[in-house]
Amino acid sequence: MWQHFTAYRDTVKEKPIKVKDWVGKDADQVMREKERPLTMEGFENYCFENNIIADLEDYFKNKDGRYSDFAAICSRIRKVIRQDQIEGGMAGIYSTSITQRLNGLTENSNVKTDGTLNVNYGRIPQRPASESGQDDTGTETV
Repeated sequence: MWQHFTAYRDTVKEKPIKVKDWVGKDADQVMREKERPLTMEGFENYCFENNIIADLEDYFKNKDGRYSDFAAICSRIRKVIRQDQIEGGMAGIYSTSITQRLNGLTENSNVKTDGTLNVNYGRIPQRPASESGQDDTGTETV
């Protein structure tokens, strides 16, 4: 399987994606080459199209423990694909947002509110707290 993966990797890297672009003041049309990323789906399709293995899913899931001999190879293939995607995203070769999502690298923040907004203006006593809605620390509840 490793030999098939390296053949897939070589094939992918030898065939960049061609993207139409326009450059210069006259907007001359050019074809730019973009490096093609490694993907698990690409490897699966490569194996199917070349009559190597019809379905890799059982190998990578080690279905019923029947594919234990392939566990280390499958793990290495996943890591090589992930490395290619992460490094390509970091270098700006591939879309960073897609690379982040595919590899679970997104930063999540969960903001919850109870409907109260506290604004701290510091200590600027302009009016008595009872008139302005501010307490004596300068915090106003809206």
